[in-house]
Amino acid sequence: MAVNCHGRARAVVSDLMGTPAEAEALAPIRSIPALESKAAAKKHGQIPSLDGLRAVAFLIVFISHAGWQSVIPGGFGVTIFFFLSGFLITTLLREEIARHGEIDFRRFYARRVLRIWPPFYLVLALATVAALGGLLAMQLNRPAMLALIFHFTNYRSIAAGVEGMPPGTGVYWSLAVEEHFYLVFPLLLTGIHRWRLSAKNQATLLWGICVAVLAWRTVLVLGMGSPPIRTYMGSDTRIDSLLFGCALALYGNPSKDSSRFQDQTWKFVLLPLGVACLLLTFVIRSDAFRETIRYSLQGVALVPVFVTAIRFPEWGAGRILNWSWVRGIGVLSYSLYLIHLCALHAFQEGLGFPKVTGAVLALIATLFLSLGIYLLIERPLAAVRRRLSR
Repeated sequence: MAVNCHGRARAVVSDLMGTPAEAEALAPIRSIPALESKAAAKKHGQIPSLDGLRAVAFLIVFISHAGWQSVIPGGFGVTIFFFLSGFLITTLLREEIARHGEIDFRRFYARRVLRIWPPFYLVLALATVAALGGLLAMQLNRPAMLALIFHFTNYRSIAAGVEGMPPGTGVYWSLAVEEHFYLVFPLLLTGIHRWRLSAKNQATLLWGICVAVLAWRTVLVLGMGSPPIRTYMGSDTRIDSLLFGCALALYGNPSKDSSRFQDQTWKFVLLPLGVACLLLTFVIRSDAFRETIRYSLQGVALVPVFVTAIRFPEWGAGRILNWSWVRGIGVLSYSLYLIHLCALHAFQEGLGFPKVTGAVLALIATLFLSLGIYLLIERPLAAVRRRLSR
């Protein structure tokens, strides 16, 4: 999501966390059957700590879009989502190749369609109706709507901004990046498998592609003077944020492989180094830095964060990630992400609520709408996707 384009409201972090309104809003999250225990989550093929990381990513994005983008780096929340998607998809494909020797592309794309498209098009339809009805003030146009429908929102936004799209749907740019990734990566992984590379060499190849993407961003920014939105939203310039997660899934996967380092090394050396690296990427404000090496440093720094969260779920902050209501937000994170900016526009601009009040009401509405989408659409289709798994 382009924080500069959408962050119009201002909300104080403390007003969004721990309030009675939020506590009431979170109550239905705890009733999700699949989240009654970590054992139940694992039964459905989930890694509970990753649901917690999803929740963290969403909250970063929401608070940033609610007006604190100068303090809370909303774009980093998207980077977490990218890394996580790459890690999970590659872990699943790795398992499929190990069991069957190949990827069933028909089943893979069917599962992706069932996972992404129903909430995607439902929220887009609701946002379009709201815009046409005047609740979300925006004059729609055909090119922008076609870009949304056919998953090229990122390049449309780069070329022409978000004008013509229903307010709040600018976040669809990141979904376009992921859709492009899904089209290409299974083919790449199939080729890697046929080359019979070791797991280490497979990961090294993906890291090499990440270096190439960094070089391409550097050419665009320093050599061609491209604006920040070009490198922020382009699939060709952000694909490495997914590939860092893919590489971890192939080699040193904390849910599948033995550790390359001792537990104490992960906890007290690599994790602090990763966190320090992340903080550095937030402090340096130069556009040249932010749109070139920042994404690469964040991809590297997220490796120990993910490893420690998965390997040591009961240690340190990992306990927070595994609280049931935090994991509940993580399970709802996809629809939360789709809806939240539309809700912020509706309450803060369409209905004219004060900034903080509008943000709190938008969060509550987003949680309830997402819960409805989860219960009525996502959970039933998840059962279908499981039947499509090999």
